Amino acid sequence: MNPPLSPTFLDRLRELLGDRLSTSEAVCLQHGRDESIFEAMPPQAVAWPTSTEEVVALVKLCREHGVPITPYGAGSSLEGHTLAVRGGLTLNLQRMERILALNPEDLTATLQPGVTRKALNAALRDQGLFFPIDPGADATIGGMCATRASGTNAVRYGTMRENVVNLRVVTPDGEVVDTARRARKSAAGYDLTRLFVGSEGTLGVIVEATVRLHPLPEHVMAAVCAFPEVHGAIDTVVQVIQMGVPVARCEFVDAVAIRAINAFSQLALPESPHLFFEFHGSQAGVKEQVEVVEAIVADHGGQDFQWAATPEARSRLWEARHNVYFAALQLRPGCRSIVTDACVPISRLADCLVQTADDLRESGLIAPMVGHVGDGNFHVQMLVDDAAPHELRAAEALNERLVRRALSMDGTCTGEHGIGLHKQGFLVEEVGAAGVDLMRRIKHALDPAGLMNPGKVFAPHA
Repeated sequence: MNPPLSPTFLDRLRELLGDRLSTSEAVCLQHGRDESIFEAMPPQAVAWPTSTEEVVALVKLCREHGVPITPYGAGSSLEGHTLAVRGGLTLNLQRMERILALNPEDLTATLQPGVTRKALNAALRDQGLFFPIDPGADATIGGMCATRASGTNAVRYGTMRENVVNLRVVTPDGEVVDTARRARKSAAGYDLTRLFVGSEGTLGVIVEATVRLHPLPEHVMAAVCAFPEVHGAIDTVVQVIQMGVPVARCEFVDAVAIRAINAFSQLALPESPHLFFEFHGSQAGVKEQVEVVEAIVADHGGQDFQWAATPEARSRLWEARHNVYFAALQLRPGCRSIVTDACVPISRLADCLVQTADDLRESGLIAPMVGHVGDGNFHVQMLVDDAAPHELRAAEALNERLVRRALSMDGTCTGEHGIGLHKQGFLVEEVGAAGVDLMRRIKHALDPAGLMNPGKVFAPHA
């Protein structure tokens, strides 16, 4: 049981925030749940700051009273990142939603952390620019920075690691730090921006982000094609990448996920493994990319190439892909969804995916598999009965085998979900005890009281 918040602390919070503070049980429970395997871990209070100054005041107040802080964006992370392990105060940053500066000449935008990726792209529509990082959910930019998000466009445009120029962070002692300037590169001191990108809220609260923008492509084509089996699809991906074809998106969707997509999005795709492609560039450049990929697909048994050239057709295709999580839930109504991911070098992708597909089939669980396979990353969504402990154990065993398989192939336990609460033990296996110890020392140097999103990233015994 977490110790109660003191009346003095709550009174000072109310003086600062008024009705932007809640201790309601329902509100706290809402902020203490996610789609991970863990039971609810609610905070004791939720605050909605609207400015950097308020975040500074809240952090200093929490430090003075020894109250844990859990930063919160859209709540769409999957590994327990926003669960309040030690109770305390959740900082919901969704009302910090202003776009502070658009600099189209420099291809940058500066935003408060509550701006969502869709809101940013809507604001950029008339500028001929877009922000390409697309994790599927309409996540907040702050949350995407904190979890080092990527998504369907990463194979061409990179992840948040490559697309964050500068962060403004409130440190655990209430100081405001800018990690860089807006210059496109710098060799000045330690790379503080990369330190905070992916830190999962354990080192400070992101209150501003400057991100890279990209010109809208002159021409866009999307396509989907079926394969008789997994290996042919993945061999296609490997050859496309190794030949240097600059595809913008390259997504794998297995037969189970296709069945779910057909029912949910009213499509009629063959129930077999598929690849979803998107090509960006000049009209001539896209035509050349398409011709090369079509030939590779044919060599590996691909068939039923369906093209989506209009914006409406592309939107329908990618909306179906993005909705695969919700579509899969309908395969087993009332189920609980446990989602995991891994990433391997592209040369080992076929082996890892085929072995994982065999493992899923033998498990007896309904478990669709999709992936941003252009960069070696894929996801498994295991559907289990919450009232059947043996199914939960089977899902966790599948996850463990998948991660160890990826690590044995010189891959990572998580390509984009992050560590959170769920993959802490695997972090030790991946980077070694010395690597985790170095991370712990960085954490302790910045947050000696351990108040900033406690319990995340590091296992208690590690």
